[in-house]
Amino acid sequence: MNKIMSKNGLILACFALVVTAVVALTHELTKQDIAKQEQQYLLTLLEQVIEPSTYDNDLANQCVLITAPKALGRKTAQRAFIATKNNSPVAIAIETTAPNGYNGNIDLLVGVDLFGKVSGVRTLRHQETPGLGDKVELAKSSWIESFKNKILTQKNEKQWQVTKDGGQFDQFTGATITPRAVVLATKKAIAYVKKNHQTIINSVDSCGAQS
Repeated sequence: MNKIMSKNGLILACFALVVTAVVALTHELTKQDIAKQEQQYLLTLLEQVIEPSTYDNDLANQCVLITAPKALGRKTAQRAFIATKNNSPVAIAIETTAPNGYNGNIDLLVGVDLFGKVSGVRTLRHQETPGLGDKVELAKSSWIESFKNKILTQKNEKQWQVTKDGGQFDQFTGATITPRAVVLATKKAIAYVKKNHQTIINSVDSCGAQS
């Protein structure tokens, strides 16, 4: 009996080693392809939040890491991509997080010029309810486009809410929590860029094309 148990244990151990090796090999073989796909996705989103004709630098590789939990919604660092034209800064695309989505974090990419005008907003990641909260995705709804060309000022900051709260942004039928969270996170990100754009621009490149 002991011999049988030992044999079975050895078989299981060998099987576990083989499975681990296969998983490790698969990861090694696919990690470059995954990295390329993630980089291409990043490039696509950057071009959507900052019009490519407005800058001439390698935007995805002019990047700094910023840690600002109160403004950007995470304790960990977020990326800011600096767009330049003829070596002069023209806009910043910054990652931010709405921590109060209906089903948790909603990660966003916000493009804004140095005067606080929004050039675009896109959703990076979310877990919102399909058919309701997922309308923050451009593929599901054009709602996220409602931020484009908006400007945040002291006079209009109360308008940076959903209509249910007296603001200018529509909420979704049957879902107010998600758009409310996205509007607030976008507002905070814009305010942060307006206040700190010079510091961001002067920061040393610290993340490059990392994903």
